[in-house]
Amino acid sequence: MANHNPNVTNAPVEDVIDTTSAEPRFFGWKVVVAAFTVAVFGWGTGFYGPPVYLEVVHQSRGWPIAVISGAVTLHFLVGLALIPNMPRLYRRFGLPIVTFTSGVVMAAGVLGWAVANTPWQLYAAAFLSGIGWSALGAVAVNAIVSPWFAAKRPLALGVAFNGGSVGGVIFSPFWVALIDTIGFPAAALVVCVVMLVTLGMLAIFVLTRTPESLHQEPDGAPPIASVSTVGASGEQVTASVPRPRRLFYDRAFLTLCIGMTLALFAQTGLVAHLVSVLAPALGRQGAGLAAGASGVAAVAGRLAVGWRASGTSNWRAIASYSLIAQALGCGVLLLADGSSPALLVLGVVLFGLGVGNAISVPPVIANLEFSKEDAARAVALIVAISQGAYAIAPAVFGLFRELWSDEVIFVASVVIQLAAIGAYLFGSGRTAPPCVPNA
Repeated sequence: MANHNPNVTNAPVEDVIDTTSAEPRFFGWKVVVAAFTVAVFGWGTGFYGPPVYLEVVHQSRGWPIAVISGAVTLHFLVGLALIPNMPRLYRRFGLPIVTFTSGVVMAAGVLGWAVANTPWQLYAAAFLSGIGWSALGAVAVNAIVSPWFAAKRPLALGVAFNGGSVGGVIFSPFWVALIDTIGFPAAALVVCVVMLVTLGMLAIFVLTRTPESLHQEPDGAPPIASVSTVGASGEQVTASVPRPRRLFYDRAFLTLCIGMTLALFAQTGLVAHLVSVLAPALGRQGAGLAAGASGVAAVAGRLAVGWRASGTSNWRAIASYSLIAQALGCGVLLLADGSSPALLVLGVVLFGLGVGNAISVPPVIANLEFSKEDAARAVALIVAISQGAYAIAPAVFGLFRELWSDEVIFVASVVIQLAAIGAYLFGSGRTAPPCVPNA
């Protein structure tokens, strides 16, 4: 009896412990893995794929670079109309359906690139692949991850966006090797089948879950300790930057939008022609491997940022440092003059250090500088506007090559990157969503 009473007394404590241990583990990190996987296929087929498609179509069809570059431009231009409407599509049809349907459209577009026999067929394929890329890119990653995180959102987004860089590491050399082995149509079929099976499983088993359905709070916090901050900013802010039309009068939004647009214009224009420019010196497989090396560097650059940075860091300065690395890489590529393989690889690696951060850092800045409600809209707007602008970069850089030389695209990239740095730094200073004064 002496031993029994203490056990009875302690029973409620044990019950509490058992109940706590029975609670489901935080599902948010599984969602991050899902977003990472979506980014692997999104970037692998939609961002790192077109440079390979361009070179393969040019070699197999003999069409002018300018004609094929126009198709790449269309591929990126489609997002200008689609991306601003992505939040509405998510609300109406749901995240799982939109994500899987986007994969289907992407698959149709990639297969179209592989079998196109006329330029108009190529442009039709580019239209479809552009829809897929727009819906499997930055907006998708942000939409998948953001509901699950608040204070840890910059970290979670950084991890998820690494999928884009890994997509470059895997797909840049893999596309070339697979195409050389079994041909473009068969290679496209293999990649698309794997992509659709993977996205279908993610849509069913992961993307259907929400924090509300699992009774979980952002960051996995207990319900009684609900986190109400985003990085350094407080979600308690009840009145923030006014709605979309007013965003265009806000310096923080405008400079963020301009900085991201210029950075991605320079990056996309160069990446779209990278395999083609490197192929004469390195061979097509060597050029594909070099492009893959840029993806490895992009992962390293983003991991370095994730390791050192936090919600209180100056993320605009981080974006600027990444652009400096890209500019240095362009300078090395220019000095290599197509005759030094070692310098070419070094230049690609330096350029790659900033590739991942160019598209992942701006959404983090938006989530830090705007309230939760406005951040989603701000991200959709900056991604749409930047994509609409950088869509013409492949065609512009292709025209530069036609009119002058391959080397001129490195000079153009440096000039544009320096302008992007200026835009980012001009908008620095805000560390939290601004409050609207009481009337």
